Amino acid sequence: MTQGEHRSPARRTVLGAAGVAVLGASAGLTAGTAQAADGGVRHHGFRSLPVPTVIAHRGASGYRPEHTLGSYQLALDLGAHVIEQDLVPTKDGHLVCRHENDITGTTDVADHPGFASRRTTKSVDGVSQTGWFTEDFTLAELKTLRAKERIPGTRQENTLYDGRWQIPTFEEVLRWAEQEGRRRGHEVWLHVETKHPTYFRSLGLGLEERLAKLLRRYGRHRADSAVFLQSFEPSSIQRLAKLVNSPRVVLLSGASSRPWDFVQAGDPRTVADLVTPEGLRWIASYAQGIGPTLDLVVPRDASGRLGTPTTLVRDAHAQGLILHPYTQRNENSFLPADFRRGTDPTAYGDAFGALKTYLSTGIDGIFTDNPDTALLAAADL
Repeated sequence: MTQGEHRSPARRTVLGAAGVAVLGASAGLTAGTAQAADGGVRHHGFRSLPVPTVIAHRGASGYRPEHTLGSYQLALDLGAHVIEQDLVPTKDGHLVCRHENDITGTTDVADHPGFASRRTTKSVDGVSQTGWFTEDFTLAELKTLRAKERIPGTRQENTLYDGRWQIPTFEEVLRWAEQEGRRRGHEVWLHVETKHPTYFRSLGLGLEERLAKLLRRYGRHRADSAVFLQSFEPSSIQRLAKLVNSPRVVLLSGASSRPWDFVQAGDPRTVADLVTPEGLRWIASYAQGIGPTLDLVVPRDASGRLGTPTTLVRDAHAQGLILHPYTQRNENSFLPADFRRGTDPTAYGDAFGALKTYLSTGIDGIFTDNPDTALLAAADL
């Protein structure tokens, strides 16, 4: 089978449907929900989600340009249980869905002569970046741009959809989720990240208050609301905990790294400190889960092969925390060395083998660019 064949939209739809049929998601009410007398849906919070929960990373970004309504829609159609959004602000304070505030690689901004003078160099979380940034554009200006594939060399087929969609605001996503929820008979779950919150607060563009206002407007501010709030900065989650009761997840990157808010505050702790029983106990005092990199669950050795799982799953569960690790992708270049197939880095490797290893650790969910693949792997359990 050629690469083009195994990525065909028709086959992806069949795979997604197979995962849905086995796991009972999207076809009718999600597990743990009940039809209310008024025709709405009541559910019992995040503990009612299927386990393992399949979280569409930036939507179905393995098949469509990330953080577009097209990517979110396909993820939902494929059967993903939760759809992820990353939030950054515009100059006039609107929250839009981009993985980074640097939109050079995900939009056609470079093709707009009128915005040439906006190209600049900034330090974001201590990293120098040159490009175009959302905080230098009003929402009206951003709406003149079109989204495009972020890694066209790896996902050449996705470039077919370049220019098809705008950058969505988070409020537009909330409206879309409401419409899809009514159509499908169950609420659409979202996983919402505050990006670079300390950096944006220093610019007078605090994310948490703006996010909380929208969550309240659309009824997603309660402990049983169909939304997770996530951030790599623990202080952002602590701030959100004071504003809304929505479930909260602390994201964790490499063991030796330090959250940027820790750096700014002079807190010497690293991620390695946060994944100890003591660190997890501290996280559990204000959050309901963690989102560690997969390497914190199953580390890779010097050759890039998977090693022995750590005790993180056991230790987090002992503190009552759920785990939503990131990110599973099908391409060889992203897979552990022992699950790569052939020499083409853009070809699919043994994604099912890798997923079996990760899911067998007892994680509660997984972020994936390919929700149809993850749904089938979850069904295999």
